[in-house]
Amino acid sequence: MSQRPDTKVDRDIGPLRETVLRMARLSEAILDKSLQAIWERDPALSLEVKADDIAIDRLDVEIDHTVLRILALDAPVASDLRLVVAVKSIATDLERVGDIARNIAGCARRLSEVPEIGLPPELHSLADDSRAALRNAVQSFADLDPDAARNVLEADDKIDEKEDELIRSSINRLEDEPDETRQQIDLIFVAQHLERIGDHATNIAEEVVLAAEATNLKHSGKLGTQ
Repeated sequence: MSQRPDTKVDRDIGPLRETVLRMARLSEAILDKSLQAIWERDPALSLEVKADDIAIDRLDVEIDHTVLRILALDAPVASDLRLVVAVKSIATDLERVGDIARNIAGCARRLSEVPEIGLPPELHSLADDSRAALRNAVQSFADLDPDAARNVLEADDKIDEKEDELIRSSINRLEDEPDETRQQIDLIFVAQHLERIGDHATNIAEEVVLAAEATNLKHSGKLGTQ
């Protein structure tokens, strides 16, 4: 079977994919830095996260412009069109990961200003799972691997369960140690932010399945679709 000849849309989509993968690497790095600020009680790292997020926003705008140009000038169809649309959606999720990292960094800054309390082990576990979900979702896009993307979807329930566990633990701690109210509230915020990272990883994975197979998994649980 002869291969499809190289077209202008092929040549434009390649750099677009590279740009979104570069954005993904920055998003993963900024999330790691925001969590490091939590673990190390380092307000200086929190300030770095705010500056790092600007680079992600710039790439988001660049991807917007490139997607619009490809749609207008290349008129992609079928799998090419699905991939371009997926890139736009994935970029939106990655931009929001940057925003969430800034929120986590804000929690880190506040935690550095109050007496230190021991961080629950569930927080580290939740952070590891959320980071892994994001990393695996991005890799599934890099490989355009729908099976790997589906594995990300299956991992989301575990992240939700760990968030619930951590929030219950913090609420119980609030009752026993009212002097830790400020710290426990920020730990609840961090847990919620990490759960949102899992949601964005899920969104990315769904876009990969849609781009690769033309199968729409959004809201499949509610709608009874596969």
